[in-house]
Amino acid sequence: MSCCVDSMQVYLKLQFAILNRKLKDFGVHPIVAYPSILFLIILGGNELYSKTNFTNYIVLIVALSLASKLSEQKRNDFLKSVFSKNKYTQLRIVENIVFCFPFSLFLVYKKQFLFLLILNLLLFTIAQLKFSKSLNFTIPTPFGKKPFEFVVGFRNTFYIFPFAYFLTYISISVNNFNLGIFSLLLIGVTCLSYYSKVEQKYMVWIFSLSPVVFLFEKTKICLTYFTTLSLPVIVSIGTCFFSEVDTLLISFLLCCVYLTSIVFAKYAAFPNQISIQQGTLIALSMMFPYTILIIIPILYVQAINKLKSILND
Repeated sequence: MSCCVDSMQVYLKLQFAILNRKLKDFGVHPIVAYPSILFLIILGGNELYSKTNFTNYIVLIVALSLASKLSEQKRNDFLKSVFSKNKYTQLRIVENIVFCFPFSLFLVYKKQFLFLLILNLLLFTIAQLKFSKSLNFTIPTPFGKKPFEFVVGFRNTFYIFPFAYFLTYISISVNNFNLGIFSLLLIGVTCLSYYSKVEQKYMVWIFSLSPVVFLFEKTKICLTYFTTLSLPVIVSIGTCFFSEVDTLLISFLLCCVYLTSIVFAKYAAFPNQISIQQGTLIALSMMFPYTILIIIPILYVQAINKLKSILND
């Protein structure tokens, strides 16, 4: 028993040391980084509270989206091979709670104890879930094979879309426009998560396109399929809340802008995962939307420079 506990402690300390090293490589000392992250979450959360009634739900979605990154298949297969069944589950619960601790602190700061309880129950539940590899059923998608991000992402998150459309129906039934906007943003955030998966360098190299055209095609595919998924929400909300159609269009355009930024960020870091640098830029742009006008050109230039070494001009 003590051996398993010790091995868990060693693993967690190792992950903490790796994170600290990444922060130092990025040029930020951990002593500065951790309070800054908490400060930015509080600052961004307060800004959201002043603009929408659905900040608590947004906090839950963002926290759970980040926690889902810990559920990568290969990573968890390795953990299962090292730890016993019970210790693996305990480790995953601890990881989820620690990873989302800044969001929990924010909810405590806002005295949102019900949402704090919901968040931690969901983190506990996620750690308990088991997915079988033997499932042969293939979930159909409304996409072709070309945009692999959406094909893979949709099959992993298909349950979110009926929920978003149901929220749209509820928003119309109770005459709550903000709930309809939230359902649109939920789809946008879900599509945003699809670009965390990086293809092999060869799958980019095979395109006989210039970096500029390649990025344009990738962005066009992203925005086209996001529009396809969000169209039921846009049409329903736009029809029933016609006086608020300008706010609806602005929300849709903001989603498109952030999706464009995530495409650029992906290829700015390619062939690696999106780095702390790109992630920080996107997080800043979400907290301070006007900065996106500066951040998108920065990510675009970085992406072009990365792709030049892979694609033929």
